[in-house]
Amino acid sequence: MSIKNKILAVEKSLAKSIIGQDKLVNRLLIALLADGHLLVEGAPGLAKTRAIKSLSDLVDGDFHRIQFTPDLLPADLTGTDIYKPEEASFDFQPGPLFHNLILADEVNRAPAKVQSALLEAMAERQISVGKTTYALPELFLVMATQNPIEQEGTYPLPEAQLDRFLMHVQVGYPSEESEQKILNLVRQEWRKSSDQSSDNTISLSQADLFAARQEVLDVYLADNLESYLLQLVLATRNPEKYGEDLQRWIEFGVSPRASLALDRCARAHAWLLGRDFVSPDDIQEVTHDIMRHRLLISYEAEAEGINSDYVINEIIRRVAVP
Repeated sequence: MSIKNKILAVEKSLAKSIIGQDKLVNRLLIALLADGHLLVEGAPGLAKTRAIKSLSDLVDGDFHRIQFTPDLLPADLTGTDIYKPEEASFDFQPGPLFHNLILADEVNRAPAKVQSALLEAMAERQISVGKTTYALPELFLVMATQNPIEQEGTYPLPEAQLDRFLMHVQVGYPSEESEQKILNLVRQEWRKSSDQSSDNTISLSQADLFAARQEVLDVYLADNLESYLLQLVLATRNPEKYGEDLQRWIEFGVSPRASLALDRCARAHAWLLGRDFVSPDDIQEVTHDIMRHRLLISYEAEAEGINSDYVINEIIRRVAVP
């Protein structure tokens, strides 16, 4: 089986167990192929935890879930030096960040020091304890979740730290048809005996995944589409070129990380669809998830009931497509 077929088999298997959240499944795979991290926002019970746990069952790598709480300490993520009196020395005990796939559940419930420890690991792919720096695994994906309906006792991530996430994905409720399928799926799972072995035969090795990333980088991006990608980014920094209303709505434009993310994610999106070239639709499809958390809108826009998604829609509409 080719590498692309293996990835597509993983996507198909995830779609069977994560019903009604096709976008989340797609963005998880894009993040995996683009070597980035996801911030997922949605109400409880929308299969956020199930999605990354199911992915870990299909990929050759270990998984760890961290429940973020106000009393969490940075060492609870990174690990710490333990003193061994019999040897009169310290021994480093790795924390959960040394796993391949990490679920940072309700990341906004932990204080700033803990969030910083996580985000530093995401950006640098290493952690420092005392005077020693430890490298994290080459396969390292963090999916952080936020609950939008509870704000009491939370510590919102600053905009500069949100920029470390490749994409900010919003998930909503499934349709009636999808919810019926969820009921049937869960009933089937309940009927399975605890000792029944899984019939899943899909296993994506890390070598296959790294090879797939190289194939994604080889997806062709034409010069005029690269220019279009950059114009979308520059429109957030120079909005006056596209209308006085955009200038009034945008406080700060997106960072260069947005350009890099658009490049990698558009290529990954095209590759998953079986194409060896990027189209304007690929760029537009991932623009919201890449810019949503990087675009800072003004208080005036908020007073008018305008959010970042609306502004991004306007930018896509006004920037000429090649």
